[in-house]
Amino acid sequence: MEQVKKIVMVIEDEDLLLQAISKKLKISNFDVVSCTQGKQALDYLASIEKKPDVIWLDYYLGDMNGLEFMEEVKKNPLWKDIPVMIVSNSAGDEKVHNMLALGAKKYILKADERLEDIIKEINDLTQYYD
Repeated sequence: MEQVKKIVMVIEDEDLLLQAISKKLKISNFDVVSCTQGKQALDYLASIEKKPDVIWLDYYLGDMNGLEFMEEVKKNPLWKDIPVMIVSNSAGDEKVHNMLALGAKKYILKADERLEDIIKEINDLTQYYD
């Protein structure tokens, strides 16, 4: 019996980084939905039947920040339970607190983690929230 792949929505505005993340996730047996803007991700969520198993969210996006994105996700009853992991270059205490208060499951500083370790965290999240 074929195992159903978990879907990770990656929202990252740096194109090369987005490509690297997506490639590594696919190698790790995930299906990937790549978005470069918050609005693009929200439009995608509104148009699909099967929601992603987890969202990988960069805090700073070209059209909105992670806080604004999380507020939109939490307003929608169909999306509010999707686990969100923030992966960002900046992590001030207030920013981290606000994101976790809105329901983010983890806040990871890009500089502190290897891509492989972040993908392990994604895998752990998808197992936990199955």
